[in-house]
Amino acid sequence: MSEKVFTQKRWSLADLYPTIDGPEMKRDFAALEEKVAAFEKMRPQLTDSIPLAAFMDVIHALEGIYTLAMKLGAYPELLFTEDTQSQVAMSLMGRVQQVTADVENRTLFFSLWWKELNDENAARLMKDSGDYRYWLEEMRHFKPHTLSEAEEKVINIKNVTGVNALNTLYDTLTNRYTFKVEVDGEMKEMTRGELMMYVREADPDLRARAYQELYRVFGSDGAILGQMYQTIARDWHNEEVDMRRYTSPISARNLGNDLPDEVIDTLLKVCEENTGTFQRFFKLKARLIGMKKLRRYDIYAPVAKSDKRYDFKAAQEKVFDSFRQFDPRFETLAKRVFNDDHLDSEVRKGKQNGAFCATILPSLTPWVLLNYQGKADDVSTMAHELGHAIHSMLAEQHTLFTQGACLPLAETASTFGEMMLVDRLLSEESDEGVRRDLLFRQIDDAYATIQRQAFFALFEKKAHQMVMDGASVDEMAAAYLENLKEQFGDAVEISDEFKWEWVSIPHIYHTPFYVYAYAFGQLLVFALYKQFKAEGDSFKPRYIKLLSAGGSEAPMQVLRDAGIDVSQAAFWQGGFDVISGLVDQLEKITK
Repeated sequence: MSEKVFTQKRWSLADLYPTIDGPEMKRDFAALEEKVAAFEKMRPQLTDSIPLAAFMDVIHALEGIYTLAMKLGAYPELLFTEDTQSQVAMSLMGRVQQVTADVENRTLFFSLWWKELNDENAARLMKDSGDYRYWLEEMRHFKPHTLSEAEEKVINIKNVTGVNALNTLYDTLTNRYTFKVEVDGEMKEMTRGELMMYVREADPDLRARAYQELYRVFGSDGAILGQMYQTIARDWHNEEVDMRRYTSPISARNLGNDLPDEVIDTLLKVCEENTGTFQRFFKLKARLIGMKKLRRYDIYAPVAKSDKRYDFKAAQEKVFDSFRQFDPRFETLAKRVFNDDHLDSEVRKGKQNGAFCATILPSLTPWVLLNYQGKADDVSTMAHELGHAIHSMLAEQHTLFTQGACLPLAETASTFGEMMLVDRLLSEESDEGVRRDLLFRQIDDAYATIQRQAFFALFEKKAHQMVMDGASVDEMAAAYLENLKEQFGDAVEISDEFKWEWVSIPHIYHTPFYVYAYAFGQLLVFALYKQFKAEGDSFKPRYIKLLSAGGSEAPMQVLRDAGIDVSQAAFWQGGFDVISGLVDQLEKITK
C-alpha cells in the first residue's frame, strides 16, 4: 500500500460542523439550552451531605454542557483564524461568546458551592472522584479569590463586550496589515508571516528593511494599539488585583498554572542573571558574519549563507521520521492530524499569522495552523505544533476538565519535538555550512523561546504597573526600549523603531503573562533532553507518562515524578549551562 501524500491546503472543520448555517449547529444551540436548564434543577442536591453518586451525576452533567459549549465556541474561532476578515465568523463568534457567558452564569452555582464546601466533605467526595480529582482540588485553590455569585455573573457578561471584544478588534486590525518591501529590485506586498521570512535572510539590508517595515506599520497605529493594551491591563488589574485580591497581576496567572509565585520569580531572576550567555553568542555571530556589532535586525541572521528549502512533502517526512525514531506512536498520532484534515498550512491574505495547535475536546483530533513557506524554521514549527497535538492525544483518555496540561507544561512536547527534528536534520546533513547553520539556529531558537519571552514577561510586570501609574503609550514604548537594552547589553545595537515591538505581540494582549510558559518549557526540555541522551530508551516511559498525565495532576507533582525540582535556581541554571555549552562548541568549531 503506497504512503499517502499530504498537500498544503486549508483545513476542514467538518468534524465540528459541516456548515456555518446548517441544522447541526442549530440543534446544538438548542441542546445546550436544554442541558443548562436541566443542570439548574440539580442545584438543590448540592448539600454538605450529597452522596457521591449524585455528586458524580452533577459533574457529568456539567461536563456535557461544557463539551457542547467548547464545540460551539471552537468552530467560529477556527473559522476566524483562517480568515480574520470574515464578517460571518466574527458575528457567530460574538453570538457564541454571549451564549457562553450566559452558560457560565447559570452554572456558576456549582463552583461557588464547591469552593465553600467544608474540607471534610470535599475530601470525602474527591477521594473517589477518579480522573476529576485534581480538577476539583485545583478549583478550591481559587476560594480566596472568588467573588459573590452576582459579582461573578457581572464579570462574565462584562467580558463579552469588554476585553473579549477588544481582543477581537486587535486581531482584526493587525491581521489585515500588509507590508511592502523591495526584494531583488521588485516592490512586494506581503503578509506578516511572509515578511518575517526575510529577517533570517543573508542580506543584511533586506533584514533591516523587513524589520523597519514591520514596525513602521505597527508604529503608525502604535498609539491606538498601545491604548488597547492599557485598557486590557487596567481591566486585568481591576478584576484580578482590586476585586479578587491577588497579590500582583502575575500571581493570577501563576495560580491558574498552579505554580507558586516563588518558582516563577526564580525562573525570571535566573534569566536576568544569564543575559551574558546570549550576549556572548551574539558577539560570536557578529564576528562570523563580519560585523563589529550585531544590530537588532541581525540576531536571526544565518551564519552560513544557506538558502536551503524543504518542500512540504520533504518537511512532513522529516518530522514524521524524527517522531518515529523516538517512538512509533508519536508518528502515528502526528499523522492523525493530516489524515483527519485538521491542518491548515497555506499562506493566505487575511489568515492569522504564526502557528498554533487547538485542542477542542478529548474525542477530537486537535487542529493545527501553520503558514508553511519551506524554510528550515517552518519545518521546526511543524514539529513544534504537531508536538502539541501529540501531547493532547496522549492525554485524550482524560476528561474534558483534565486533558490539558497547564501552560508551562504545555510547551514540553512541542519543544522536545523540535529538538528531535534538529537531531534528525543534523544526522543526515552532509553540507558543513547547513550543519553550522542548524546549530546556530538551535541557539537562535533558544534565545527566542527563553530569553526573549522571559524579558517580555519582565516588561509585562513593569507595563502593568506603569498603566496603573498613568504612564502614556510613549512612556511605555520607551520602557520597552530600555528592556531591550538590558537584555542585549553591549552585544547588540538597538534602533529606535523597536520601541513598537511590544504592540505587535498578541500574547500579551490575549493572555497576560502567558509568555513565561515558553521559557519555563524550553529550559525544562533542555533538562529532559539531557536525561534522554544519557538514559536512552529507559527515559521514554517516564517522559510519555509525563505527557499522558495532561492536566490530571498538579504540575509540581508531575515534575517531581519526572525527577525535576523547579523550585531551585540550580535547576534553571542547569538549562542555561546547556546553552552555554552549545556556545562553547560553536566557539571551538568556528575558530
